[in-house]
Amino acid sequence: MTDKAIDRIRELVQSGELPPGAKLPPEQQLAAELGLSRNLMREAVKALAVSRVLEIRRGDGTYVTSLEPELLLSGIGSAVELLRGDTLLELTEVRRLFEPVATGLAAGRISAEGLAEVERHLEAMQAARDDVEELNEHDAAFHRAVIAATGNATLATLLEGIASRTLRARVWRGLVDEDAAGRTLAEHKAIYHALAAGDAALAQAAALMHVSTTEQWLREHLDRDGAS
Repeated sequence: MTDKAIDRIRELVQSGELPPGAKLPPEQQLAAELGLSRNLMREAVKALAVSRVLEIRRGDGTYVTSLEPELLLSGIGSAVELLRGDTLLELTEVRRLFEPVATGLAAGRISAEGLAEVERHLEAMQAARDDVEELNEHDAAFHRAVIAATGNATLATLLEGIASRTLRARVWRGLVDEDAAGRTLAEHKAIYHALAAGDAALAQAAALMHVSTTEQWLREHLDRDGAS
């Protein structure tokens, strides 16, 4: 019954009857209009607030949020952090499908300021090649700056969500331990030069090489962990 109540409110939002930023009618009134009990209405509102569709403002009422992708899709990252084993490999496959294409798109759209931001994080990665935490931080920021250059907020939010910080840290730790960080830094450098050249095909190829290297590393280490 709660699911049905959630669906009824979502229908109002989807139809535009309750547009972004709109204030919901008082709980008792809305429950009566939708033919629901106040308890069901209250539970539905709480669930939609958790999923960022609604915002409960104490002492003011309940509002529809902006419904922007950065808000509605922000929960993906929390779910991704819980993935394990073969599901992590599925995650890297998804990244391999999306990120190279997005990087190619960025090559044709990136501004001088955006390129400078990518370069700044590349230089920081090179300076911190033995510091896993700092490498991880600037690696994430490097890719975030690249994807932001596409101007596609939905794509940026999805990729930010699947780029698990825990997984990145694990990979970087392994690369540093195996003295393979230099190769991966070179892959980042290739992405930067392709972006600087405005070469979409080259940028896509460089990103594909980089993501595939990460996927190969993860596949090998998951197999090794499973065998031990």
